[in-house]
Amino acid sequence: MKQTLAHIALVVDDYDKAIEFYTRKLNFRLEEDTVLTETKRWVRVVPPGSDGCSLLLAKAANDEQRSRIGNQTGGRVFLFLQTDDFDRDFENLKKHNITIVRGPVVESYGTVAVFADLYGNLWDLIQPNA
Repeated sequence: MKQTLAHIALVVDDYDKAIEFYTRKLNFRLEEDTVLTETKRWVRVVPPGSDGCSLLLAKAANDEQRSRIGNQTGGRVFLFLQTDDFDRDFENLKKHNITIVRGPVVESYGTVAVFADLYGNLWDLIQPNA
């Protein structure tokens, strides 16, 4: 048996604003942007070099969903972006004025910093130890 995690839905307020942030500031690749209805699109972005799980940017459709934008996990780190070059990617976050919440720090498992995306969702940028 084989299973894989294909997509993680991230609730956003605007498709194009989210696409711009993830592709221009985090250097993600836009994998798909398909119009499904007048108000709904299937939008997937992936980190550079990744061939695994993608983020599905899901536009909030009602007040309940809008209330979750930026806080899908109750204030905990939500997503973990693993890198092969922490310094390069940390400098990129600073260059694009992305909010650094904590770090960087060296832990037993690697170097890590917490940053917030444009909505306030918390991410770990992590380079595992070799």
